[in-house]
Amino acid sequence: MASSSSSPEISAAAASHSPDNSAHRYSTIDEVLEDLSSRFILNLPDEELASLERVCFQVEQAHWFYEDFVREENPKFPSLPLKKFSALLFQACPLLRQWTDDHEQTFTNFMQYKTRVPVCGAIMLNETWEKCILVKGWKSSSGWGFPKGKINQDEEPHKCAVREVLEETGYDLSGKINPAHVIEVSIREQKISLYIVPDIPEDYPFKTRTRKEISRIEWFKLTDLPTWRRNKAVPGKFYLISPFIG
Repeated sequence: MASSSSSPEISAAAASHSPDNSAHRYSTIDEVLEDLSSRFILNLPDEELASLERVCFQVEQAHWFYEDFVREENPKFPSLPLKKFSALLFQACPLLRQWTDDHEQTFTNFMQYKTRVPVCGAIMLNETWEKCILVKGWKSSSGWGFPKGKINQDEEPHKCAVREVLEETGYDLSGKINPAHVIEVSIREQKISLYIVPDIPEDYPFKTRTRKEISRIEWFKLTDLPTWRRNKAVPGKFYLISPFIG
């Protein structure tokens, strides 16, 4: 569930795909795709297979597993963008071949669908309400943002926020969220809900539980954020928080 950590509508079975299960080395890319098909697609329940969007989320999880675990043990295999990887998996997996001819449109529809899945997280404040916790993505070009992630199917928004914050920062907000203390913003058809949670100890040893998703977790003074005053410009590295600060 890390990627992304965080992808929605993933069955509980995905959590069992731990790196310990990938200890052997593969000889060919066909062996990799066959194994990933078995891990992520072939054993899905019928209700999961009935939804192409939910199948595509499993393909995305398989891609994460390939990049983060398979390639570490098998450096000879190339890094693949999600689109290229999904095309290969569609061709290799018997249950996905029926959509091979329409892969281009299927991928486009999935990416559009994914950006509309609601996102939940938290604005974590210190005891004096003067500082907040921000996380920075893994890539050097990533901006700072509040810990958050996509909601799972049938998951309550505040429980999604607890799960995502725990994954991204290692801090457990269970029992500390008031569902009424929320800021909701819609950006490009995607609903983002951030719960305001005060009294977070500044000396807490934050540590992400994700893999290659969060590079830094830091406290920021609210008054130092570029969006605190309307006349301040919004640098790219803080654009993810600008709709909420005001």
